[in-house]
Amino acid sequence: MTLCPQFNAYLDELAQQRRLSPHTVSNYRRDLNVLCELLAELPGGVALGAIQTHHIRRFIAQLHSRGLGGRSLGRMLSAWRGGYRWLGMRGETNFNPVDGVRPPKSAKALPKVLSVDEANRLLDCSGETVIELRDQAMFELFYSSGLRLAELASLDVECLQDLQNGEVRVLGKRSKLRLVPVGTKASHAVALWVECRHQLASSDESALFVGQRGRRINPRVIEDRLQRRALTQGLPIGVHPHMLRHSFASHLLQSSGDLRAVQEMLGHASIASTQVYTHLDFQHLTKVYDSAHPRAKRKEKP
Repeated sequence: MTLCPQFNAYLDELAQQRRLSPHTVSNYRRDLNVLCELLAELPGGVALGAIQTHHIRRFIAQLHSRGLGGRSLGRMLSAWRGGYRWLGMRGETNFNPVDGVRPPKSAKALPKVLSVDEANRLLDCSGETVIELRDQAMFELFYSSGLRLAELASLDVECLQDLQNGEVRVLGKRSKLRLVPVGTKASHAVALWVECRHQLASSDESALFVGQRGRRINPRVIEDRLQRRALTQGLPIGVHPHMLRHSFASHLLQSSGDLRAVQEMLGHASIASTQVYTHLDFQHLTKVYDSAHPRAKRKEKP
């Protein structure tokens, strides 16, 4: 099933004019393709501009019965809503049938994080080969600065000047630029990698991190290398780059309690996205309460 022609133009605008990331545009394409497939299943061949709200509700019910959860359906509705908003601006539909439709509620899953001990075990490795030194630099940067996978893979060697000053400038979602602090251990690991980077990198390659072919490293390779490191260090299966980002946020919030600062460093547009990490720290907060509140302290036995 091919995408509805009207939506092809919409996706082109998202990619070229609004400059959304290829990953985001790909997600929009997949979600809009689902809408077109459901539309084709309707009896009588209802046109895209003739869809009503009850059709959208029926589609969501169908997808939910197939096992899609509330978060997936919410993302899908957002893509559909944006597509119809674009059609409305061009006079191809009189109203947005997705407005007012909400996804079914689902249990909110907390992000998985490593404990401080597990993070230290993952990173306390002495690299010897060029590949190991590269991996150490990447993983230290993930945990030190809370970078997204795409942000780390897109770093160029020109960022080394910022790294010398203990910070890194990254281009996040929606092309939003932010400056993030970098810890001493991460800076040292990157410096060691840079000393031997020329052994892997092609002479004309601008990427900070490269693969064995000398070109910018593929994000999937980073994921695979992290998985291997985690298994080697005896950590739980399923360690991925975003888990290091979650761990960065959780451990920083646990130590500082500064939600706004963590939001800025993560590049979250809304503080609601950052507040999820406060739930992870409940056990830590109860310990702080027990040790600090005058009415919570237990009397010592004589």
